[in-house]
Amino acid sequence: MILAAETFGPLEAAGPALVWLVVVTFVFVECAIILGLFLPGDSMLLTAGVVLAAHHSGAAQVWALAVGAMVAAIAGNQVGYVIGHRRGHHLIARRNGRYLNAANLRKVNVLLDRYGFWAVLIARWIPWVRTLSPLVAGAARMNHTRYTIASTIGAILWAPVLLLVGFYFGEYLERVSWLLPTVLAVMAAVLVVGTVLGVRQYRIEMARPAVDVEIADVDPD
Repeated sequence: MILAAETFGPLEAAGPALVWLVVVTFVFVECAIILGLFLPGDSMLLTAGVVLAAHHSGAAQVWALAVGAMVAAIAGNQVGYVIGHRRGHHLIARRNGRYLNAANLRKVNVLLDRYGFWAVLIARWIPWVRTLSPLVAGAARMNHTRYTIASTIGAILWAPVLLLVGFYFGEYLERVSWLLPTVLAVMAAVLVVGTVLGVRQYRIEMARPAVDVEIADVDPD
């Protein structure tokens, strides 16, 4: 623990507030807007849990942040749904895009039509589907109540679980003095690099020609 504090002095000085800012922002963005397609949301939650394990107030903070991340995910899902709903039955894809392409939007449309509630629930664990699902659900006029229930349950089973897994994994690593700061350094580096590359890919993708994709209504049942 001493080694971790010495190695990550800036994190210790900043306190959990920095972790809160990063987690809540990433979770909301990934669930609400297209930029989230390119952000490493799962690894961010795991890394945040490990960071809190190295902090003296981490045990209390991780449970509070689990609730905060869950609320951010639920709010992001609602924003994504509203954005999709306001677009009518048309969403904009990018020609030859890696993630934001017509094929992926249609795949999500088909999944929602076939599996409805369960598609929204399971989508939480599939990175690119997690971001596209709210937009497509709104454009496809999926029943808002069913969507809200499914997305809320999904949020409860996603963000808090990954945060807590990271936290208790970090506590386990603390048993070996040098292991926690080493693993944390690697995870933080991967997160930073992943975010930078993700934003770069987002800019490249958004520069591609736009393609209008018609979204079909999903089965109300």
